[in-house]
Amino acid sequence: MTSMIQDYAIIGDGHSCALVARTGSIDFLCWPRFDSDACFAALLGDERHGCWLISPSGYVAETTRRYRPDTATLETEHVTETGRVRVTDLMPWHDGATAIVRLVEGVDGEVEMATSLRLRFGNGQIVPWAQAHERGLIFESGPDRVTLDAAVALEKNADDATARFSVGKHDKLAFVLSHSPSTAPAPPVLDVDAVIQATDKAWKGWIGRLKSKCGWGASLRRSLITLRLLTDRDSGGIAAAATFGLPEIPGGPANWDYRYCWLRDSTFMLTALLNAGFHEEAQRWRDWILRAIGGRPTSMQIVYRLDGSRRLDEYEFGALPGYQGSVPVRIGNAASGQVQLDVFGELLDSFDVLARAGIERSPRVVELETAIVEHLERIWDQPSADIWENRNDPQRYTYSQVMAWVGVTRFVAAHADDERIDRALIARLKTLSEVIHRTVCERGYSTERGHFVHCDGGDALDASLLLLPLVGFLPADDPRIADTIAAIEQNLMEGGLVRRKPLQPDGHDEGAFIACSCWLADCYKMQGRDEEAATLLERVIGLANDVGLLSEEYSVRNRSPLGNIPQALSHLGLINTALFLSGPVLQRAGG
Repeated sequence: MTSMIQDYAIIGDGHSCALVARTGSIDFLCWPRFDSDACFAALLGDERHGCWLISPSGYVAETTRRYRPDTATLETEHVTETGRVRVTDLMPWHDGATAIVRLVEGVDGEVEMATSLRLRFGNGQIVPWAQAHERGLIFESGPDRVTLDAAVALEKNADDATARFSVGKHDKLAFVLSHSPSTAPAPPVLDVDAVIQATDKAWKGWIGRLKSKCGWGASLRRSLITLRLLTDRDSGGIAAAATFGLPEIPGGPANWDYRYCWLRDSTFMLTALLNAGFHEEAQRWRDWILRAIGGRPTSMQIVYRLDGSRRLDEYEFGALPGYQGSVPVRIGNAASGQVQLDVFGELLDSFDVLARAGIERSPRVVELETAIVEHLERIWDQPSADIWENRNDPQRYTYSQVMAWVGVTRFVAAHADDERIDRALIARLKTLSEVIHRTVCERGYSTERGHFVHCDGGDALDASLLLLPLVGFLPADDPRIADTIAAIEQNLMEGGLVRRKPLQPDGHDEGAFIACSCWLADCYKMQGRDEEAATLLERVIGLANDVGLLSEEYSVRNRSPLGNIPQALSHLGLINTALFLSGPVLQRAGG
């Protein structure tokens, strides 16, 4: 039986990542890239779809685990009737072949162990060809070769590798699974102790660059490390999550693929990195944006692959039965074809944040900014898809038009005296900024309801409205904003957490959206409600699993995470809110 979402930890090397269950089974791995097909897909089915188990062969009385401090090295300890054993899991942070290292160490007594490796390429469907080699086994399927180096004798059994062995106190047995192209030589044997030491050193050196201090330091550091585990070392692109196909609604169809890079996350990402002191990573993210967009904002997508390429054709993968039967499992993401007006404002806002942090606007940035704002001038009042990517008819969404105002306003403020920019454009944009602001206040605010609404002509609340004061559209103490926050507290909160939209009449509801609770905490801070802000942040931190990972959503009713994990936007919310509540920071609204 597949483990629950909350039972997984992540390991990674900046090229890919794997999910490791408390049981000792690696149940999800896309190799050799984040968005490659999975060769372990038991997370979305069962062991038949690929996994790698190393665990005690008999009864386990207790299992505990942790990350080594300030690293992504996972340690899991199992207590049995005969002893205690530790399994250390990591992916080496090096320039060699991408690999998974698993080190089994006897802590006390003697423990009988078992390992079972079942590789299934093509998202759990393709059985590879296997052959023995002097140190273990080699598996090949099309372009992929996976080599298992093992410290114990392996049996090739029905296309899988199995072994039983025992470990006593101070015994150390290493297993290394490495990926290489099937046309290339097999990768060299790793010095496991040296690799673990070097990887831990690299992680500690990186997180040691953290410049900010806050009252939630442990959670802040873990979230930053998690964010780096989702970052492509080659391109600088950052995946929205490690996984695809995990349900937002148990048993329902909302099982999306989040292994891609969303432009909307850009300003959230930049404020987190810059306020934490990671300017180099912020610049790499900006450079990724510039490469991905290219030269014409009219053809810009809202989401890209991590290398900046654009093909994300979505299809339903019927061969996987889904996490706890939630189907269809979706691969690719059709949201890439949506037009979402807020994204243009997000980009202009992100360039403004970078400039205020001291990162110079290059001529390429200015050229792109100008092209974006001219495009925005033409389309700002057109219907579009919303921030949540609902697959219904386009509408004039309040948040989308607020972000159009943000984009225009930021551009004017940055370039009002810039001789490179046409004066007539600046004059038109100043007027347009006033027009958009007035339009949103008239069409996006319901005098009958007494709060801002999701879209023009509607009356529903939506958690994206919490972002209005955060981007500086209106002050947090403006009565219209205060009343909107109060309405969200009354109508969109469940168990002290924020839902992004109202409960559905059919009862098929997603969970609370974790990032939205962070946005509400930010609003509390802006309203001077510091104690409530801290309490809400601590409630969010309490949603993390035992190793500090957050999913996209949380079911208050079932007390369990929902959606893909770990979710970058949830961790970004935690990072930004923890820093905002702890002292002066660079804010989207200025300051």
